[in-house]
Amino acid sequence: MRAFVFPGQGAQTIGMGRALADAYPAAKAVFDEVDDALSENLSDLIWNGDIETLTLTLNAQPALMATSIAALRALETEGVTLEAADFVAGHSLGEYSALCAAGSLSLSDTARLLRARGAAMQEAVPVGVGAMAAILGLDFEAVAEVAAEAAEGEVCQAANDNDPAQVVVSGHAAAVNRAVDLAKARGAKRALLLPVSAPFHCDLMQPAAAAMAEALAAVSFDAPVVPIVVNVRAEAVTEPDRLRALLVAQVTGSVRWRESVQFMETAGVTEFWEIGAGKALSGMIKRIAKGAETRAIGQPEDVVAAAAALKA
Repeated sequence: MRAFVFPGQGAQTIGMGRALADAYPAAKAVFDEVDDALSENLSDLIWNGDIETLTLTLNAQPALMATSIAALRALETEGVTLEAADFVAGHSLGEYSALCAAGSLSLSDTARLLRARGAAMQEAVPVGVGAMAAILGLDFEAVAEVAAEAAEGEVCQAANDNDPAQVVVSGHAAAVNRAVDLAKARGAKRALLLPVSAPFHCDLMQPAAAAMAEALAAVSFDAPVVPIVVNVRAEAVTEPDRLRALLVAQVTGSVRWRESVQFMETAGVTEFWEIGAGKALSGMIKRIAKGAETRAIGQPEDVVAAAAALKA
């Protein structure tokens, strides 16, 4: 069995998807449609801009989604359809890419939703008030205890359960700094603040969740062609109204990536294809499902190799 997985924020690079767009008209059409949906030349920023501007949440989110869907369209050109996957899943914003890939959301709606999501998440907390930190070498339960102890009346929560030895905390900046110190004292191999512009996936994002509930209510959802393993439940969901509600919950909820991969592994998935920019998810998956095969598909040669492997 095989899963297609879609990366989240942090995978962005200047030039991502350019080679795909040059090699595959169907991939170029994705970037053109996203530009039209947003009424701006996002593709020019992706390919020729500066990384600081691309990394802004409201730009990075639709840009990464466009790159993922462009890679998927390139695969389709080579004869690999979504039905080659038994599940789809995405890390945080990658869940939107997965929903678009599976036909639940149109490409234009997905681009506009991610622009709204990025803006809402950025506006929910003034810059400097919140922070996020990666804790390496402690498991989720240990980090959750650290976060609870560090809160001291502020918000500090375990936000991303990425793999057995990488958990991200999110909340008020002072509390997150206390969590970093506590984690080191509890034996973490490393604990470092992340270069993010807002504290994602914690209760401070409640204003963004309210904004996304309104935005999501205005778009139509179809049942996905293949089941999507959702971040906040770590289980497969196909019912459109439930998917919509879980996207709202995802704004403040933990990204349960480790458990999501374990769910797919238990269901029989042995092969994970990371569709889009970077290889971050492949690294996490190898630390979670030790026997699984991973394949990153972000360049034309990756597309050709993946299609050949499927036909072999």
